[in-house]
Amino acid sequence: MGGSLEGRVAVITAGSTGIGFGIAEAFIAEGASVVLGNRSEEKGAYALERLKAGDRALFKKCDALVRTEVDALVDYAVEKFGKLDIMVNCAGGSDGWALIGDLSDEAWLKGLEWNASTAFWGTRRALKYMLPAGYGRIINIASIEGKVASKVAVSHYIAGKHAMIGLSKATAVEYGTSGVTCNAICPGPIETELMKDAGAQVAEASGITYEAFLEDFANDCLTKELQTVEQVAGMAVLLAGPLGNGMTGATYNVDGGSAAF
Repeated sequence: MGGSLEGRVAVITAGSTGIGFGIAEAFIAEGASVVLGNRSEEKGAYALERLKAGDRALFKKCDALVRTEVDALVDYAVEKFGKLDIMVNCAGGSDGWALIGDLSDEAWLKGLEWNASTAFWGTRRALKYMLPAGYGRIINIASIEGKVASKVAVSHYIAGKHAMIGLSKATAVEYGTSGVTCNAICPGPIETELMKDAGAQVAEASGITYEAFLEDFANDCLTKELQTVEQVAGMAVLLAGPLGNGMTGATYNVDGGSAAF
């Protein structure tokens, strides 16, 4: 699919590391220009260095948990490139891991905001530019835990990702005739930087080792192995490109066959 995104402009929240960075690499390879958001300027600079895309890759500091910063990230892309074609809401996570009976209000609300509200803010701002243009691709990076609930001590993450999928479907219903599509990708377990950090905390809260945590994830898959960033990025390229014209309001699993639907 070389060149399938030629001339397109994409914004990726949490785009400097992990899945977001993998999608940025794939988009660049397909001819797109990208604007990456991340809380860390250091990680942003390193991401641009690795992309080696010249003026087709830009970074803007953005804490996706702050609505005004998400708005500013989207506006920045339009200011620099003159338009916005693709919005990838990749920011997500949780902290304060605990079983439901012990989960704090703060952790619960932050889990919903980190996964659902960040995607809502990115989507709403992107629509401001996509609707007048009559074209847009919105891709929400959910999780297989947004369709099932297979792990303990992560109820706020599970609920947030379920909400993200609901938002994706609602967006597709409301804007189906506008030229804007919206889909969610549901990755299975991928050992990103976030997984190494948060996974270790979840494992501890669950009373198991991090290695056992990863093994449990892999065993949930029909392939019996973890997924990769590149696999998720390939799905994002498909949804963002011309072959994705007829794909909207759906969830696409990249999970090694761990989910039954």
